[in-house]
Order: sequence, then C-alpha cells, then structure tokens
Amino acid sequence: MLGEYFQYGLLVALAIALLIAAFTDIRHRHIDNWLNGGIALGAPLFWWASGLSLWPGVAIQLGVALAAFVVLAGLFALRAMGGGDVKLIAALALWIQPGWFLELLIIMAIVGGLLTIVMGAWHVMRRQKERLAIPYGVAISTAGLWVLSVHYYPSASQAIGVG
Repeated sequence: MLGEYFQYGLLVALAIALLIAAFTDIRHRHIDNWLNGGIALGAPLFWWASGLSLWPGVAIQLGVALAAFVVLAGLFALRAMGGGDVKLIAALALWIQPGWFLELLIIMAIVGGLLTIVMGAWHVMRRQKERLAIPYGVAISTAGLWVLSVHYYPSASQAIGVG
C-alpha cells in the first residue's frame, strides 16, 4: 500500500514538473536542465515503485528514450526543435510505457500544430518581423499530462482506494 502511495506521489511530482516546464517555456522560451534532469532521475524511482522488471521493462524504457533522443537531436541539429524540448521528451520517455509514448507523440504533434497556427496568426496580425519562437514545451507538457490523466491516474487512484 505504501508503494502505491509513493507511485502516485511520483506521478503528481511529474505532473507538477510538466506544468513548470510549460510555464517556463511560455515565459522564457527555455526549459531548464535541472527540471529535465529531475524528471529523468525520478524515472528509476517510478520503475521501482511500479515493479517494472529490469529485463525487458527497464531496458525497453531506456531504449525508447534513447531512440527518441537520437531522432529529436537530429531535429535540434536542423534547428527545428529546441534542446530543452528534446531533453524533456526523452525524459518523459523514461516514464511512459512505449505504446502510450506513441500516443504522447501524436497528441504533442497535434497540440504543437495548433499552437503554431495560433501563434503564427498572432505574429502576423501584430506584424512582427522577428523569427517566431513556439514554446513547444507547452505541447509536450499538455501531451504528457493527457497521457498521465488517461492511463496512469485512474489506475493509481483505484489502487489506493480513491474515487
């Protein structure tokens, strides 16, 4: 029972970290390394609290995170994505089951596209000339919070007898 409360507490901490990432990206167009590092370092505690096996469970989580980082680092090299965004997605990949991580990427792309359209229109309406900077941490955090609320919180609340 204590492990279930710990697991739920870790999920709440992850949700708070995602909210911080979104708000700092809106305000400064930057996601701090300490925040991404904290998310990544919290994953092993979540694996332990969830009872995830080293093989193949943890190995798969690490593999998905590494693959996401490599692919998105390519987008960073092309200046299509910020470094903080790449690290945030890779850190989230350590927490989210692979099938649900694909869902996270799809939701992230949809929210990011809508955000780009809205901010692009606002940019044009205000006749701004500088390069448009999209706070993609908002899309990443929104998708992460969606996956947590749909797949993790219902089962966590049932496990500890809430709701």
